[in-house]
Amino acid sequence: MARRLAAALAIFTTVLLGGCGNDYGVDQYGQKVAGERIDKQWLVLNYWAEWCGPCRTEIPELNALAEQLKGQPVSVLGVNFDNVQGDELKAASDKLGIKFTVLAQDPAPIFDLPRSEALPVTYLIDDKGKVREQLMGEQTAAGVIAKLQALRGQ
Repeated sequence: MARRLAAALAIFTTVLLGGCGNDYGVDQYGQKVAGERIDKQWLVLNYWAEWCGPCRTEIPELNALAEQLKGQPVSVLGVNFDNVQGDELKAASDKLGIKFTVLAQDPAPIFDLPRSEALPVTYLIDDKGKVREQLMGEQTAAGVIAKLQALRGQ
């Protein structure tokens, strides 16, 4: 009887937790980033750093991309390569003029991403959480949109 109860409890817990989505932590403003907002969407995940010249040039393009993709099932997200947190992350994001969501917690383990030794690097991740493309170097809004359309079969 105890085994059946334990098995039923394990199944119930799995079902209950299965709907919770991934934990993306907080953004540059300390606001929780809900998994429901990001899971099941395409992601443009960009790694940047304050000291990276090409990153600084690329940020306005990514801001434009985020604006162009509003209302579509695609999210533009940033991750600070140096893993700065809290007020330091907000200050760095503000200094670079980042208008899209910057995750304080690196989602690399969720998507099984390798640690890149070059910046900037952008990953295109499909709505099932599979990395579809790694884009090295500076990107443009038009270039990323073209890649997304090709990958999504549009």
